[in-house]
Amino acid sequence: MAIIGIIGGSGMTRLEALSVERREFISTPYGDTSAPMLFGRLDGLEIAFMPRHGGNHQVPPHMANYRANIWAFKKVGVEQVIGMAAVGGISERMAPGVLCVPDQIIDYTYGRKHTFYEQDLTSVIHVDFTEPYCDALRKRLIATAMEQGVTIVDHGTYGATQGPRLETAAEIRRMARDGCDVVGMTGMPEAALARELELCYANFSLVVNWAAGLGDGGPITMAEIERYLDEGMVRAVQVVSSLEVAN
Repeated sequence: MAIIGIIGGSGMTRLEALSVERREFISTPYGDTSAPMLFGRLDGLEIAFMPRHGGNHQVPPHMANYRANIWAFKKVGVEQVIGMAAVGGISERMAPGVLCVPDQIIDYTYGRKHTFYEQDLTSVIHVDFTEPYCDALRKRLIATAMEQGVTIVDHGTYGATQGPRLETAAEIRRMARDGCDVVGMTGMPEAALARELELCYANFSLVVNWAAGLGDGGPITMAEIERYLDEGMVRAVQVVSSLEVAN
């Protein structure tokens, strides 16, 4: 099936490059998805798109139904999924405006439905999560960025926090000691659920601000975030829309 799944912010639906052909509500055993799934093309690339925060950006990160969203992709036959995310930069190489394809993740979230393996089990199920992202899809994203002349950081550790509040400066210092390069609120359990369903999943992060206590030390503002989000999304879409999707 020559189609790729994209999970992202509802702002993507406003991009001129995205041509929506149909919307479909996908029923799941885990309740409602964040929004109807959109099927269409991103500059010619056939995609299925799920806005993880809802069509009007009304679903906070700790309340997104990650199980339903991931299950919906599996149900419609999508095998490759890109989780696009706006994140804060922690390490020096993750300045605002940077695009990153992480290769590791640390989970600081709590209370989220983080597995499909809970009921009617004949045995306990464990999945290997040593390498949390699909290496083949990561490599295609990185190679495509290079071909397009788009600068990208090809590795890093994503720290997933609970939200919806931003982090304290002390929390960011702890995350830096833990080895986190960027911080976001949606990376888990999305990646682990995709692994349980054997989906090829990669994260594609856009750094939109310095994390708390970094940069100029002032408060993080939406104006700053929007500035880098609008500019960076153009480059991110350039990369994704140029992907050659593996069959």
